[in-house]
Amino acid sequence: MRVAVIGAGSVGRSISRELIHNGHDVLIIDKEATEAKTSMVPAADWIIGDACEISTLTTAQLESYDHVVCATGDDKVNLVVSFLARTEFAVPRTVARVNNPRNEWLFSDTWGVDVAVSTPRLMTALVEEAVSVGEIVRLFEFQHGEAHMVELTLPETSPHVGTRVGDVPLPPDTSLLTILRDGRPISPSPDEAIEAGDEILFICPPEAEHQLAMTLNPESRTRAQRDDEDEA
Repeated sequence: MRVAVIGAGSVGRSISRELIHNGHDVLIIDKEATEAKTSMVPAADWIIGDACEISTLTTAQLESYDHVVCATGDDKVNLVVSFLARTEFAVPRTVARVNNPRNEWLFSDTWGVDVAVSTPRLMTALVEEAVSVGEIVRLFEFQHGEAHMVELTLPETSPHVGTRVGDVPLPPDTSLLTILRDGRPISPSPDEAIEAGDEILFICPPEAEHQLAMTLNPESRTRAQRDDEDEA
């Protein structure tokens, strides 16, 4: 897989190293890339230039890449490059870093963003995941918000403790991805029984979150319901 990473800061370099380690071809574009920075990721190809300029992206032959990851610390740059990657170079998939949570609403298909990664939201979700039992926690949004990755830690009071995975009535278009038990991922075969304390990961549309929560824990509340209660 060919991946263009925009931004040679600590985030961009870390992403690039991980992708290279996993066997992918990586190009890093940064207008302020110094020799010291390029030496930190020597296995990557580098272009020193402004990624917001079409001439730079043309030189990079961006149309030949499978993914563009916009990882700069400037939301404006991440949006502009995502938009150019999609509209001018027909890159199949874009991933953009959200630095300011107040800008999160902009990171959508309108700006050519397939996946928006908000560090503050992700950290909040991980904290909630660590302390919430029996409630749906949204971890990621995919496909312009039309699909979410969510997690629920099964409480002892769930009516489905001991139920086979294949017998759990899931909402439409909802898939059980994996079960984390004692820190170990378990492939969810239909005959696998879910247990109290299991951390269960799902992919589902937003409208299915409430039904999923009520199925696995009738006493649970979704994030939207909690937000409504806080505002009341």
